[in-house]
Amino acid sequence: MLRFSYKSGTFLHFFAIVSMLTVCFYSVKACEKAGMQIPRFCYHERLSVAGNCRMCLVEIEKVPKPVAACAMPVMKGWNILTNSDKTRKAREGVMEFLLANHPLDCPICDQGGECDLQDQSMQFGSDRSRFTEGKRAVEDKNIGPLIKTIMTRCIQCTRCVRFASEIAGVEDLGTTGRGNDLQIGTYVEKMFMSELSGNVIDICPVGALTSKPYAFTARPWETRKTETIDVLDAVGSNIVVSTRGGEVMRILPRLNEDINEEWISDKTRFAYDGLKRQRLTQPMVKNESGQFVPTSWEDVLTRAAGALQGVEGNDVAAVVGGMVDAEALISLKDLLNRLNSENLCTEEVFPMNGAGSDLRSNYLLNTGIAGIEEADLLLLVGTNPRYEAPLFNARIRKSWLHNELQVALVGKEVDLSYTYDHLGESAKILQEIASGTHPFSQVILAKAKHPVVVAGSSCLQREDGAAIMAAVSTIAQNARVSSGVDETWKVLNVLHRVASQVAALDLGYKPGVEAVRKNPPKVLFLLGADSGCITRQDLPKDSLIIYQGHHGDMGAPMADIILPGAAYTEKCGTYVNTEGRAQQTKVAVTPPGMAREDWKIIRAISELAGVTLPYDTLDEVRDRLAEVSPNLVRYDDVEEANYFKQANELSKAVDQGVLTEPLVPPQLTVKDFYMTDPISRASQTMAKCVKAVTEGAQAVDEPAIC
Repeated sequence: MLRFSYKSGTFLHFFAIVSMLTVCFYSVKACEKAGMQIPRFCYHERLSVAGNCRMCLVEIEKVPKPVAACAMPVMKGWNILTNSDKTRKAREGVMEFLLANHPLDCPICDQGGECDLQDQSMQFGSDRSRFTEGKRAVEDKNIGPLIKTIMTRCIQCTRCVRFASEIAGVEDLGTTGRGNDLQIGTYVEKMFMSELSGNVIDICPVGALTSKPYAFTARPWETRKTETIDVLDAVGSNIVVSTRGGEVMRILPRLNEDINEEWISDKTRFAYDGLKRQRLTQPMVKNESGQFVPTSWEDVLTRAAGALQGVEGNDVAAVVGGMVDAEALISLKDLLNRLNSENLCTEEVFPMNGAGSDLRSNYLLNTGIAGIEEADLLLLVGTNPRYEAPLFNARIRKSWLHNELQVALVGKEVDLSYTYDHLGESAKILQEIASGTHPFSQVILAKAKHPVVVAGSSCLQREDGAAIMAAVSTIAQNARVSSGVDETWKVLNVLHRVASQVAALDLGYKPGVEAVRKNPPKVLFLLGADSGCITRQDLPKDSLIIYQGHHGDMGAPMADIILPGAAYTEKCGTYVNTEGRAQQTKVAVTPPGMAREDWKIIRAISELAGVTLPYDTLDEVRDRLAEVSPNLVRYDDVEEANYFKQANELSKAVDQGVLTEPLVPPQLTVKDFYMTDPISRASQTMAKCVKAVTEGAQAVDEPAIC
């Protein structure tokens, strides 16, 4: 605990109660807590202390020289002067040295208007320089299609190096040379191979690292900012969408300590150009020759409603994709229910045997994304969180790095950016751990105080997914009992890969399309279903397919009627992330052409089909959501699940003998990571990333030619 008092406007006096925390409580943080802002370039609160730039120099009474506040722990009885003559002169000198070699690129620099060096040189620098020597020039580095480097601007703060090593977990970046020849780069020319690489753009205090796709397209003061969330994975990262003239110009992270902190994945940051390519902008119907013909909304809605009027019960079914908002989900569910149909399916599979999706505790990341930092043991089952949920993986690495988290993996051996015990690929290992005969359960699991078991949704999509889930549930329940953990601590977790799955399960959708395959309907409604999980060959030749979505991806070519919908940046929609947290997107741009919000299209079809849905506004749709599942409208709040013991009891009815070998199917690779949904598949930037990764892998495999 620290208490501060002021004696003058430029003087800060600390009375420190000496404790264990005092040793690592640095002066720069203490000054911030007291309301005094200290300039800095190299210091970042989420990175280790480097003390490179010396911009944070302060004066301490009875100390002959200024000291770096970022690297100096607070001590009892210190008097720190943050704005004395000596401090101001020291900062002016540091700034003069930093600008000695910095090029005068401000008019053409993408960092202009949001550059730390620009701002701090105005506030703390001098109005003249005493250096007359020529400026140093450094060759630019090619580190991939995402990050543009202009290394002459670099001030060697090493933020990017520390981010790569500590947060991303890759040792690609580093320094070479000494003194005036010091340079930051990748040692040998190669792509900065990380799913979080774009974050170095945000933390770079100068214009040395900027966004290649965004280069020379807009200035920050020209754009309009909209705070929303990302739906390209199930984490629900908080983002800011910058737009100009009805077009998304860039996407930046937004601080949320419970979800993504201040980082976002490269797919979230750079796939936005896919929002303007391969878009469905007008309604279309397939003519007799099999060609799509543009038509009016009146015509296409009448055709869709006419098709639905002639069917009911099992003759009509719906499949929803991974980026559908809860408002569209409830609208489609109500429409089909009024046609006496319960054939509502998701593309993602989840076991239906045992407790299945009847209990929320069975399909949530119950520990929470931030909760993983409190764990002391983590068992990953059939998942690769590095590419399935990069921000969750960053949390695991953070806990592994700072809290000595032990990690074990059952499944395919993968690179997770941290060390772990690979227990094997066999599904039988799960049975051994569940029964207590495996060394892992006897030696490690029983001793953990806060164990966590995370099953990936990918391994639960197999035929024996229910048996895998039953084994995982038993392992979690045994760990809870044997470790004597707190009743509030959640052990069982499921890591999803798509943004709509949790909300769909909350609303009663059946996971997987097996029901549609077994009873092929006469009319199939595809709502953003683009994974290719169901094809024309799975349906009778006379079946009618209605596709509603925002991209002409896998689902559109097989349809008879196409209804253009809105993407996540073009609507106000509700999404529930993998931990069960409801969040909402905001409208950043208007939908292109004649595209409309999904729930409005479904509402119009219902009226023409004679089964009018009882809501006309977004608020009324959300009232309906609250009736079915109240947690869906409790935004930014996690509705905790329970009944783990009951779920485990129900899972015992599942036949464990059906477990097959090996445990995990082919996993998501870095190449697949860049193209997992209609938006990223339409992105040219993501295509360049796939090409760069492929070429880099080939270069590694090729033998050197002497």
